[in-house]
Amino acid sequence: MGCAGLDRHGGVDGTDGREGGDRVAGRGEGTVRAVRRPEVRLPELAAWGGGELETEGDYDGLEFADADWAGQSARGARFMDCAVRRCTLDETVLGRARIIDSVLSGVRGVGTDLSHASLRDVELSDARLGGTQLHGAVLERVVVRGGKIDFPNLREARLRDVAFEGCVLVEADFAGAQLERVTFDDCTLARVDFSEARMKDVDLRGAAAVDIARGIDRLAGAVISASQLLDLAPAFAAQIGVRVE
Repeated sequence: MGCAGLDRHGGVDGTDGREGGDRVAGRGEGTVRAVRRPEVRLPELAAWGGGELETEGDYDGLEFADADWAGQSARGARFMDCAVRRCTLDETVLGRARIIDSVLSGVRGVGTDLSHASLRDVELSDARLGGTQLHGAVLERVVVRGGKIDFPNLREARLRDVAFEGCVLVEADFAGAQLERVTFDDCTLARVDFSEARMKDVDLRGAAAVDIARGIDRLAGAVISASQLLDLAPAFAAQIGVRVE
């Protein structure tokens, strides 16, 4: 895992020693292992003094508020115990950045580059993002709450213990991604792509709407509701070559 050495809770490869890590979700008779949620406890933060971000910069215990990072680069930077609030991220380069024990709220931007980044123990709320590049990224103990993300590229990403709550994902691309203990509660998934994805303990039952454009055959390891099965029946039929008339 990209930032396992920085995990202050002792977690390596998903074994962090916290109690309740193996609890089972309790919807109906499901046996989906529950998501281990982030426990973000920010210390007293210092206000960011301004200026541009730096490649491979080291940011610890800082609050960034209403900053315009459009076109800036912090490739390979580390953000530890930080709060990023209402910042603009148009074409901001955060590739291979490490974001740990941090909260991001009200961020907005188009074309933000988070490719091969590591997000661990992170809360992202009320984001408005488009075309975000997260291919090859590692997300562990992450909550994405509210907001709308259009065309996120999560190809070949690894998601473990990730909870999507009340958000809208438009044409999310999970092709080749690994999803383990991932939930989509009260979310709208529009034309999602699961081509070649691998799933384990993925819970789609709480989603408000599920529209799978590609990869219907990759749902092994996921659980859906009976009503979702009916909604997805035409896609399942098409996958095996059955016409429904």
